[in-house]
Amino acid sequence: MRFWKSDKSGPATPERRLALTAAEAAAFIDEVFPQVRGEIRIDGLEPMAARMRLLVSDQHLRPGGTVSGPALFMAADVAFYVAVLGMIGRQPLAVTSNLNITFMRRPQPTDVIAEARILKLGRRLASGDVTLYSQGRDEPVALAQTTYALPEAKG
Repeated sequence: MRFWKSDKSGPATPERRLALTAAEAAAFIDEVFPQVRGEIRIDGLEPMAARMRLLVSDQHLRPGGTVSGPALFMAADVAFYVAVLGMIGRQPLAVTSNLNITFMRRPQPTDVIAEARILKLGRRLASGDVTLYSQGRDEPVALAQTTYALPEAKG
């Protein structure tokens, strides 16, 4: 079941409004993580959720012509970071404190779609999951559960 096409993230409320647009989040990622520039594209950002793609090239493939595990891990991590940034704004010091990934099936050598959702957004931690798909396929190739440590609010 792909949650992105449903409305599981809930309506925008004052406490669930986006702090950044998808374009602002993309510009910020380019600024603070230039190493992924040209490798990802944010396809959508809404309260408590993000949809991103890893633009798969030969560098992401492993022997056998499948997307490598490290590339899938990176896609999951960046997608959740984008979802978190959407909610808290430009915070470069929001960091991964845990990411557990289960590889479910062999990914195709096509773009990887990452659908991230925040299940709990607190003052110090954000927890959620990321489902990864090969472009054009309905079955997930991997599922990641992740937690981010959030910087202390200033002010």
